[in-house]
Amino acid sequence: MPTSTDASASTAERYRSFAEVEARGMSATYEAWAAGVATDAATLRLIDELPASKRQPNLVFSAARLLGAQPGPYPAFADWLAAHWSDVREVALTHATQTNEAARCALHLPALGAIDGPIALLEVGASAGLCLYPDRYSYRYTGHPRLDPADGPSTVELDCAFRGGTPAPVPERLPEIVWRAGIDLNPLDVRSPADVDWLDALVWPEHEDRRTRLRAAARIAARNPPHLVGGDLNEQVAALAASAPADATLVVLHTAVLMYLDEAGRERFARQMRDLPGHWLSCEGRSVFPGIRVRDDVENDSVDLVLALDGVQVAWAQPHGRALTWVANP
Repeated sequence: MPTSTDASASTAERYRSFAEVEARGMSATYEAWAAGVATDAATLRLIDELPASKRQPNLVFSAARLLGAQPGPYPAFADWLAAHWSDVREVALTHATQTNEAARCALHLPALGAIDGPIALLEVGASAGLCLYPDRYSYRYTGHPRLDPADGPSTVELDCAFRGGTPAPVPERLPEIVWRAGIDLNPLDVRSPADVDWLDALVWPEHEDRRTRLRAAARIAARNPPHLVGGDLNEQVAALAASAPADATLVVLHTAVLMYLDEAGRERFARQMRDLPGHWLSCEGRSVFPGIRVRDDVENDSVDLVLALDGVQVAWAQPHGRALTWVANP
């Protein structure tokens, strides 16, 4: 797992890693804040008041931004955090990192398009379920015609670049999703302004395109909200999968979720996926599932996720859905 989410690492190490690996080139604000925290004893003492699992940079920074912290130099943020720490601590204790990036559907679509439908889609770590609507968004892939839902262009347009590798098998039409459901420890409701505001706070400061997309995707999902079940994914997945329509192909998917489980939890989940009918579409860090052969012989970025279908890597995936490097035969 990334050092920033490793509860066994020191707080300083977690924030230094977040600055140097995850935020660098993605958010100048978060890179500066995390680098500042890593060497600021006073701020580290505040964050260390939280349980280890709640000290992760993305959670603390999002809690601060929900309460009004503005992008800017680290010294101003440190002063703001010290003045508002009691409220930030409460938000961090009662919330979780539940980034719900609809653009990740652009990572899933080439694999979904190769699966015979109709499809029953089940997402673990679903947050508010915005990735359960791949058939409701429009797509623009490098070198391919725009792909729209059957009833016309969507208000959510996903742009995804192809980077070298093998040409990806972009489908000619969007998959037919006849059932959609999800599991999350704390499901969020797209009809709740407070829940959508939290999802907004989880979007990194400079990513205005993601913020606009989030709001548009939430409006689409709110017209027909997904069936979301609260609880541990390992405890809930088999029963929820069993409720899917028998005449549809089950696809269980997840993105950057299993890294939060310990090794035993990940192994248990993988065993359940092998036992279920249908397909398993995973998009996780390269060390999350050691049983998946990682294609390091294909050029990739250090933060790329491993997109795998039924335990076989098919692509390297940019975590926010911006780019794919296909490695499997189309």
